[in-house]
Amino acid sequence: MDLEQYIRNVPDWPKPGIQFKDVTTLCKAYAPFKESCDRIINHYKDKGIDKVAAIEARGYVWGGVIAYQLGAGFVLIRKPGKLPYKTLSETYELEYGTDTIEMHIDAIEKGEKVLLFDDLLATGGTAKAACSLIEKTGGTVIGIAFVIELTGSLHGRDEIQGYDIFSLMEIPVEE
Repeated sequence: MDLEQYIRNVPDWPKPGIQFKDVTTLCKAYAPFKESCDRIINHYKDKGIDKVAAIEARGYVWGGVIAYQLGAGFVLIRKPGKLPYKTLSETYELEYGTDTIEMHIDAIEKGEKVLLFDDLLATGGTAKAACSLIEKTGGTVIGIAFVIELTGSLHGRDEIQGYDIFSLMEIPVEE
């Protein structure tokens, strides 16, 4: 199944010059959504994953399903001020500014094997920051999975070298 046909391109969002890749069109239909989840689950099913950590908000759509199917716990990584307990935070660069993410300090125990999931890899800043949060708690990042990896001038994969990176599709960035 060609999953890329289900991705909507939204020009100039969230700011002029950005070609936003909308994954909500992929998950609105059962067959492509199931296929996308199954491919990620099959890639990581024998890796002994203890937790799946997902980055808000679109990451939660897949992350919970993947965690359930892998028999793993689920960890929320959120924007500041959204989690009710003590948190660790990490600030990072985006392709259009900076942002900060947080995770509960007790979300991952030392030695747990963690799969990180996000919908899209662009500059790699968000994933790198999330890996840092996971590792600060003593967790081990077993892999990082994405629905989309933007290739070309953003070089997101370079920011997260050394991890098992799995992307369902690679979409070139227009330069």
